[in-house]
Amino acid sequence: MPRGSKESYSSKQKRMAQHIEEGYKKKGASTKKAERLAWATVNKETGGAAKKKKSSRKKTTH
Repeated sequence: MPRGSKESYSSKQKRMAQHIEEGYKKKGASTKKAERLAWATVNKETGGAAKKKKSSRKKTTH
């Protein structure tokens, strides 16, 4: 996955970033800056991209 890709974010995180970006644009930020700040805010609030959960392996006893 290339750097900067938003594929690993959940749909909720993408919607959140879109709404935050619109708010920054209303305040007069450029499109690029608004997008950058929106994703930074999403990462701060949610802890980053939604990681895929690893399946837990059953422990074997010997």
